[in-house]
Amino acid sequence: MKKKSSDVMSKAILLALVLVVLDLIGGFAHLRFETWFKWIPTLVLAAALIVFCINYGKQQNNEVTYGKVFGYAFKIALFVSIFIFLYSLLSSYVIFPEMRDQILEKARADMEAKGGLTEDQIDAGMAMTKKFIQPIPLAIFGFLGTLFFGTIAALLGAAFTKKSEPNVFQNNP
Repeated sequence: MKKKSSDVMSKAILLALVLVVLDLIGGFAHLRFETWFKWIPTLVLAAALIVFCINYGKQQNNEVTYGKVFGYAFKIALFVSIFIFLYSLLSSYVIFPEMRDQILEKARADMEAKGGLTEDQIDAGMAMTKKFIQPIPLAIFGFLGTLFFGTIAALLGAAFTKKSEPNVFQNNP
């Protein structure tokens, strides 16, 4: 008899809350633009989804297929992405409204440090950057990025999950 699997939504909420806490830590500790810190949420997302896949396989007595495990993890990733979209809007408008200005300052500093760019080229780059750092595009990029890396993690998690060969001679009622 198969064990009842974990609830997809509760896993998604838990994982989304962990990612939100990481973002809040990054924002309040001014670590958000540190290269090493940027990858921590992605690594947490990937590790959690892989662990969820392996546990799901165990709960199903390893009587799962690659597609079934991938589908389970993809649903979690999709719901996490939706929560991240909503959090990104809240963060951009309420929690960290100064983030847009910080992104613009960092972008200008990076362009100037790169060298070889004229003031007109930097201004053109800044105009383009301003279009993409509005709250809605930021939230969309957050959604798409989370879903992209979540899908990769779901693929890996499904690959790492132990699967037993189905017994074709066993009658399943």
